[in-house]
Amino acid sequence: MSLKKTLIASTAILAAGLSLSASVSAQALETYKVKITNITHGITFTPFLAASHRSDVKVFEVGQAASDEVARVAEGGDVGPLATQLDASSSVADTATTSGLLGPGESTEFELQSQPFVSFISIVSMLLPTNDTMVALNQAVLPGFRTAKLTYYMNAYDAGTETNSELCADIPGPRCGGSPFSPDDSGEGYVFPSPGIHGEADLTRARYNWGGAVAKVEIERIR
Repeated sequence: MSLKKTLIASTAILAAGLSLSASVSAQALETYKVKITNITHGITFTPFLAASHRSDVKVFEVGQAASDEVARVAEGGDVGPLATQLDASSSVADTATTSGLLGPGESTEFELQSQPFVSFISIVSMLLPTNDTMVALNQAVLPGFRTAKLTYYMNAYDAGTETNSELCADIPGPRCGGSPFSPDDSGEGYVFPSPGIHGEADLTRARYNWGGAVAKVEIERIR
């Protein structure tokens, strides 16, 4: 066989191999349908950020200081910087964000992809009206096989990055319209389970407080 024919044959084999590799890669992707329901009676959620990832990724650690990216979510509902950080990680397979606010009793659905051996999901959003409280699912396990379903209940966490003044001047969103960020206020300094609304300023416990979980998450593997 001439050199030219050999090169042509080698190129064809390489192209077929690349095509097969791309096909196998596409088939290896796992797709999940995620449904989040607001189960509070007076709290609204900002848009959610979700990520599929390996076990070495944690959005935050209870008892430890929140990152600047998490603080942006907890204080102002800004998921952009955290999404950028997660997308840059080799341990993250996919991220997804929802749009619009999610009121009491409302649900939102979206799809999230993953890969073999990428078995965890994390979800985060801000609670309105609060100073720096977030709803989060941190390093939960994804359903392991097709048509499998898992249900989780998401709790509220105080990011510890802003004092809980409960003054509308310090709280963003349609109900308060205040400032979303407080760079000069370091808060408690660590993430902890939220105690709820104190009701000592502009927010009343009767209208906004919650007990236990604040959101329900249903995850189904569809491909």
